[in-house]
Amino acid sequence: VTGASFVVFNGALKTSSGFLAKSSIVEDGLMVQITPETMESLRQALRDKKDFKITCGKTDRGDIKEYVDICWVENEEKTNKG
Repeated sequence: VTGASFVVFNGALKTSSGFLAKSSIVEDGLMVQITPETMESLRQALRDKKDFKITCGKTDRGDIKEYVDICWVENEEKTNKG
């Protein structure tokens, strides 16, 4: 689990790169590089307020261990108001 001050979603990852998605720490935030198709799915999930999971790693590996989960919470009082 990684805490971050901000998250950047970059929808320019090419499918020919060999990656499903890539995540990296940038200063005190997180940058997630995803394909344009995944970006469209993410945008729709955000509009619909639905949870979304991004699987990171190489496309040819079966032992993928990194995920970026976007989760909606029911009680907004416990979230950061800043």
